[in-house]
Amino acid sequence: MKVAIMQPYFFPYIGYWQLLNAVDKYVIYDDVNYIKGGWINRNKILLNRKAELINLQTYKASPNKRINEIETLGNDVYNNKLLKKIESAYIKSPFFEDVFPIIIKIINQNERNLSKYLTFSIREVCKYLNIDTQIMLSSDISKNNALRSQKRVIEICKLLKAEQYINPIGGIELYSKQDFALQGIQLNFLKSNDIVYQQFKNEFVQNLSIIDVMMFNSKEDIARLLLKYDLS
Repeated sequence: MKVAIMQPYFFPYIGYWQLLNAVDKYVIYDDVNYIKGGWINRNKILLNRKAELINLQTYKASPNKRINEIETLGNDVYNNKLLKKIESAYIKSPFFEDVFPIIIKIINQNERNLSKYLTFSIREVCKYLNIDTQIMLSSDISKNNALRSQKRVIEICKLLKAEQYINPIGGIELYSKQDFALQGIQLNFLKSNDIVYQQFKNEFVQNLSIIDVMMFNSKEDIARLLLKYDLS
């Protein structure tokens, strides 16, 4: 059983989906504190040949609240402007007609809880990408919430009967392979390879939202990109 645990993000970059695709069970870590200025409610798209921020509006978001305690603002006027911005950026992309209806469905959903909103968006993108990993919320797992950091992750892994835990390479300083091994769990880190694809006739702009990947690549090509990583 392979497990990964990660906060929910707003249309995250392809490395997020590589991790999700690499495991059997993916835990959306929604009962940890919200990170202000992070990627939980924002990302980047390609607009006028450069990276442009897009944002999901939230209501009174604070690092003193857990992700699942925060609400989206649900402003229809803002959401329409956001959709027009994405449409303007990608209307001439090769897979716009396939992808934009998914973006509309996600942006216009009625869900106001941030965790559930982002979980819905992740599930919808997974459907399009044919990723069948089981997705669950950490807030739905009965566990010792007094535990922190590595100890909490290990407990979740044990509850899910994980044999292997995979984490993004950025966590290499946070987690110990020896500590996981003592609990009978193999710890590995996922590092994305360089991913380049054609974006109109522009010089490639990297690390954009999965929206960009889907707009410029077929499902078959994305399936190949999802496997372009190394485990250490």
